[in-house]
Formats: sequence, structure tokens, C-alpha cells
Amino acid sequence: MSFRSALYVGSVFHRRFAPRAHKFRYRLFWLLADLDELDALGAGLWTLSHNRANLFSLNDSDHGDGGSTPLRAQAEAKLREVGVDLAGGRIELLCTPRTLGYAFNPLSVYFCHRADGALAALIYQVHNTFGERHSYVLPAANGPGDTRQSCDKQFFVSPFLPMGLRYEFHVTNPAEALTVAIKVGGPDGPSLWAALNGRRRELTDGALLRAALAIPAIGLKTMAAIHWEAMRLLAKGVPYLGR
Repeated sequence: MSFRSALYVGSVFHRRFAPRAHKFRYRLFWLLADLDELDALGAGLWTLSHNRANLFSLNDSDHGDGGSTPLRAQAEAKLREVGVDLAGGRIELLCTPRTLGYAFNPLSVYFCHRADGALAALIYQVHNTFGERHSYVLPAANGPGDTRQSCDKQFFVSPFLPMGLRYEFHVTNPAEALTVAIKVGGPDGPSLWAALNGRRRELTDGALLRAALAIPAIGLKTMAAIHWEAMRLLAKGVPYLGR
């Protein structure tokens, strides 16, 4: 069975410019899930389930507002708030799935398409390690090519970055390759550049198992990396701003 949903295997890269230079790169993989295929994914794959335990699972409670409303309905409600109507177009969620019951997504992205396939909007959902989440809903300009958007920072993420900053997004439409790049800056200049890059793989049990062997316990790896890099920043003398 083939799916519109896919697997992307690649890496995430961060580079801080101020107040101290700091950078890292980690190998990761992501699931690009067509929200209309969630039940079919669970039925067609034995390693991946929707809202139930498995080696991999996509649980609605990890995304959106964490409630029982289906993710597509939640996304459409967010889009209506900014005047976007997809007229039935597909919505794809880029995220890391739960692995053996655990996941943490610092950033998940909804690619929201009109009925003709054109990209209408992107929803960037940010999670912090304090159990909070926030969504930036940004309409996309009509036309082919990459998507560039920007917005003010409205949500506390890292205790090493202040509020009062601005995000600039540069995103490629999901194809054989996928990039989501974010520049963070403020009145004093650039603070951070981050990017995830992945290559598309057909979503099969074999591909998921190979990803699990190459990059095991991806949720735990992500959380451990966040705390390890925090210790490295402290060791470099980067001020801890607190909650």
C-alpha cells in the first residue's frame, strides 16, 4: 500500500551568534502525515499507529490544543481566524512521531493547501520544555517557489533567548527534499539561525525500521540534546534568563 504521507530523513542545525557563538547538528527524521490518511496509516502499517501504542505512533494529543477535536478541524479553525479557507484542500503535518510511547517536538509544521494544490498557509506549532505550546498561523503568498514569512516572537521557548525578537521563515514545499529554516533576530542583530533538512523516503514499515535503527529513541534523543546544549551554553557563559 502506498501513501501520500512520507518519511523525511536528515538533520537539524542550530547556530547562535550572540552573546556567544555556538552551533550543533543532529541527525533526525520526521513524518509528513496527510491528516486525511491518519486512520489509513494505522491500518496499513504494522509499525505505526494513530492514537494507540506501537513502535511509532502519531497521537493527536501531542499536537494542536491537545484535546479530542481532530487535528484537521483544529487546523481549519486556526486558518479561519486569519481568513484562509482551504475548500477541502489537504493538510500535511511535519513532526517526529512517538517512539515507544514518547515524543517531543520543539517545532511541528502544518502545510495547508488549497483544493488546487497551491500552498495557502503554514502553521508553525512550537513546544517548550515547560509543557506549553503555541501556534503561529501565517498565510502564504500565491505563486510557485519557496515560501518566506515573518512574525514577531510571541511565545517563550528557550531560557537563553529573550522575547522582543522576530522570526523569519524560509520553507520549501515538501518534495524530494524539504527545508524549514528560521532566522531569529532583534534590534541588536541576528541571534540564531536554525534549519531542518530532510530527504524524502516512501513511508513503509521497512523505512521506519531502518530509521529506528539508524536514529533510535528519537524523542529521548531530542530532549537529551536540548539539555546537553543548555549545559554547553552555560559553560560558555551565556546568561540564563529564567522562565
